[in-house]
Amino acid sequence: MFALSACVYEPEQFVESEKGENSNSNNSVTDMGTLYAVNDGKQICNPSVSQDPKNYPASMLWLNFGGTLKVKAPDSVYTTSKVVQHDRLSVSDTSGKVLWYLMRDTEAGDCQFQDPEWSTHPNYIVALRAFNSKGESGCKESDMDYGMFAVRMSDKKKFFFYNKEMSEFATPHLWVETGAEPDTAAADSTVEGFFGTNQVRLVYVNKKDEIVFVDYANGGTKGAKTLKKPSGVDGWMMDSPMISPDGNYVVYNMINSSMTGWKSFIQELSGNSKPIEIEKSSGMISEPVQPRWFAYAERLFVMWTEFPQGSQFVNKNDLSEVSVQDGSAGRTVMREVSVATGAPADLAFAWAGDVIEIAPIPMIGGRSPDGRFVATGTNLGFLLELP
Repeated sequence: MFALSACVYEPEQFVESEKGENSNSNNSVTDMGTLYAVNDGKQICNPSVSQDPKNYPASMLWLNFGGTLKVKAPDSVYTTSKVVQHDRLSVSDTSGKVLWYLMRDTEAGDCQFQDPEWSTHPNYIVALRAFNSKGESGCKESDMDYGMFAVRMSDKKKFFFYNKEMSEFATPHLWVETGAEPDTAAADSTVEGFFGTNQVRLVYVNKKDEIVFVDYANGGTKGAKTLKKPSGVDGWMMDSPMISPDGNYVVYNMINSSMTGWKSFIQELSGNSKPIEIEKSSGMISEPVQPRWFAYAERLFVMWTEFPQGSQFVNKNDLSEVSVQDGSAGRTVMREVSVATGAPADLAFAWAGDVIEIAPIPMIGGRSPDGRFVATGTNLGFLLELP
């Protein structure tokens, strides 16, 4: 068994050359758009582009490593030196300013965060919380257990889906009904009170390496279903299920132990659905990896990254270097798709059009709802403003 998450190379921390404090020296205007460094020169992981262009424009969610952060702190609580690995969730913009954050609560026993992801709803983020399973004060890795929670960005209140016994590599994603607003008169301890609706769906990877689907309008955790796994990938790891904008499908990765082989799939969120492989087609440089949904003007796309043969899907290149902006480090593409929930298998899914290149660099953190930005972050974080 091997371990993989969006922070696939921890605990070893990548160290980049030191630059001036709060510098954004890696910002550059290129043919593909304007590339902005995030936490310039310092390692990040779990990049997730903003799903709220109104309140958090030109920004992304990310998880930090230890040491020094190269950002503009919003207040004195958000320290930028002597930082502890994974001790906060940060949303920062193209200027390096932190627009929103959530610090771990050490008094409540928080050790660190893992696998944060912006939900389909602009007001919610889902993540894992690590704590000492023995009830002791230390945060020794071998003693840590994980719970799964959503945080409401408007007031930083939390709702726990699971308090404990989650996999460190659960990579959860959350769907909440569009337009839902929390009921201020309702109890935050209930799904409907916290989210303002019971139309809430959660997916994550369990310790058996299966995707679990929880529909809170239909049984909640007691009615949770596991999706059928693809065939021909025994021993590969399930990773990063992402729910479609309508809440009815997921896309996800399966990756081999050396991280040099991968496949991506689309699957309906039902107990008897079959996975559909996103197959490599003419013109693609590899099998697709890190698939995500992107909806725009009533059109639905799946976007993904591709990497040259023999590469690992973990990109450790500095994407601000012109020498890697030609596709040699990988690229980001998308393809329009149509889906029909509950339809026969041959009608449930169809591609519409060809694969379209978004950028000649790999951007794994999704595309903003307005279509203007894509994000990434393995070793170094970037936001790319598309032309």
